[in-house]
Amino acid sequence: MPISHIESFINEKVKPEQISVSYQKGLVFAIKKLYELLLDKKLKLDYLHPKRSVSQLPKFFSKKDIKLLLDNTENIKHKAILTTINSCRLHLSELLNLKINDIQSSDKIIRINQSKGNKDRIISLPDKLLDILREYYLIHKPTEYLFEGRKGDRYSERSVQLILKKSIAKAKIKTEGTVHTLRHSYDTHLIQSGIDIRIVQELLGHENIKTTMIYTHITDIEKKKTPSLLDFL
Repeated sequence: MPISHIESFINEKVKPEQISVSYQKGLVFAIKKLYELLLDKKLKLDYLHPKRSVSQLPKFFSKKDIKLLLDNTENIKHKAILTTINSCRLHLSELLNLKINDIQSSDKIIRINQSKGNKDRIISLPDKLLDILREYYLIHKPTEYLFEGRKGDRYSERSVQLILKKSIAKAKIKTEGTVHTLRHSYDTHLIQSGIDIRIVQELLGHENIKTTMIYTHITDIEKKKTPSLLDFL
């Protein structure tokens, strides 16, 4: 594969998909190692490493954005996909790997197998999501994966991203974002609702509370709205 193709691949991940700095480093390292082990060839790709971490506040959709987004997603399958990501805070890979028997409706839980960090986890299944999933199931009747492609195989990542893009456009939402943004909107809304950060840390499965504290940026914004003393003069 020409070096230019590798550069294009990394750029595609960095810009449109907005992968993290650590993910970018991992990709570059993996490509270098693959060439070294399989082709006995050492590639000089260090220039594709990010120079330093960029300090940015997480992007998120407001609660109003989320409502507009779902209200303007008429296709029940598409609505089920977007609602599941947001309400269950799923990685895209976790969503696409969900199988029908992972949805335990009687106990109102969803089982996530081998999620990030190769850990299994159990998450709550909200009543509203359960209603949407039941309606979707009766219409589409998936056989293995919860969300399947036309040939009955696993739904594609690109298809999910396109669903979100079209819904954002139809709802005329000004906030730019990806599936990753949709997922993290849940984190922000928990903090915004005033839930204790330690509880949020447990719900999100963060080992270090510093990771959870990234989402307290919303409370910082609220503090900035505090009236000035001059307003009372």
